Amino acid sequence: MDVLVVRYNFNEKYTEGRLYINGKYICDTLEDCNRELYDSMPEEEIMKKKVYGETCIPFGRYRLTIDYSNKFKKELIHILNVKGFSGVRIHSLNTAEESLGCIGVGVKLKDGYITNSRATYAIIHKMVSDSIAEGEDIYLTIQK
Repeated sequence: MDVLVVRYNFNEKYTEGRLYINGKYICDTLEDCNRELYDSMPEEEIMKKKVYGETCIPFGRYRLTIDYSNKFKKELIHILNVKGFSGVRIHSLNTAEESLGCIGVGVKLKDGYITNSRATYAIIHKMVSDSIAEGEDIYLTIQK
């Protein structure tokens, strides 16, 4: 399964995008501020530019899985091996302030705000879970 996030609206407080699965548009995304980080950068450079809790993860390609989140006390989609970040997830939220580097999914209601996030996340979670059950590798690509 190929998950693609195309970021398009960059703001000093948030980053908006669109999420596609296997080429099909699924939903809108909301993340923290983009600081022009790329997974090809050394981790030291990423850490110099990153502001904790206010920076979206670097552009790049990452493997996805579903596992238990101690913070949320339930299984969530986990973005693996993100340089300079830990515990990065895809989950429901309404504003970038709720993100801490994670990717929120939903329907854009207005700039910097998504709605219908829990229902949207449930759809994506099921798609990823079904792919895992079928033995598929699942990758997330983040680009402009």
